[in-house]
Amino acid sequence: MPEGDTVFLAGRRLDEALAGRTLLRGELRHPRWATADLGGRDVLGVRSVGKHLFTRFSGDLSLHSHFRMDGAWHLYRPGDRWRRPGHQVRAVLEVPDRVAVGFSLHDLELLPTDQESRLVGHLGPDLLGEGWDAGQEAEAARRLAADPDRELGVALLDQRVLAGVGNLYKAEVCFLLGASPWSPVSAVDPAEAVRLSRKLLLVNAWRPEQSTTGDLRRGRQHWVFERTGKPCFRCRARVRVGGQGEGVLERPAYWCPRCQPGPIA
Repeated sequence: MPEGDTVFLAGRRLDEALAGRTLLRGELRHPRWATADLGGRDVLGVRSVGKHLFTRFSGDLSLHSHFRMDGAWHLYRPGDRWRRPGHQVRAVLEVPDRVAVGFSLHDLELLPTDQESRLVGHLGPDLLGEGWDAGQEAEAARRLAADPDRELGVALLDQRVLAGVGNLYKAEVCFLLGASPWSPVSAVDPAEAVRLSRKLLLVNAWRPEQSTTGDLRRGRQHWVFERTGKPCFRCRARVRVGGQGEGVLERPAYWCPRCQPGPIA
């Protein structure tokens, strides 16, 4: 599932391309919304909330989308060939010089703009939200610390605690905090975990490349994420991987057994 910075960047690019313009075409290829015609509406803006996107239109109407595992929004010039097959298209929003195409958007909903909180009101503070301040940081830290015995990696992925962290940043935050993903939340400073999560997301929010090491070269971008069996950049021990979470929520957890003491899978 995409990280919060990926969704943030998609939202900003959509906003730059569509906001302030009138839709020449606005079709939704989804069983529930197939009869909806957004053509003629003005695009007021696009905003991200954690891993959710809201495209707002005139007439107090919003289109909610969520990428899940394989969804994406692409931007094209009129007449360009689309890079994914037509059967994956779920939404087409066209203005005079750009076409936004939503592929594999399994979660798609039209709703009144003033009801957006119905879909995201349960989320924790948005790490890339425009209103981030000391109060938001304190609230995220409070939510993280609320269950001190919970596994740190699981808690960081819980969007009800703080919105935006995915499996990549979970692994990297745990490494930089010096705790295994299976360590209890009480093993770290919750406020530091929140600040570090936001810092990493912010660093990468305006570019498609994601680096937590400060190095954008291939194979050097991440400390432990997807580096199973490779030497740790700090201590040269071999990076390991194990499953964390249960059922459909299980995700691979990467860690350095020397730099990250604590429980393991």
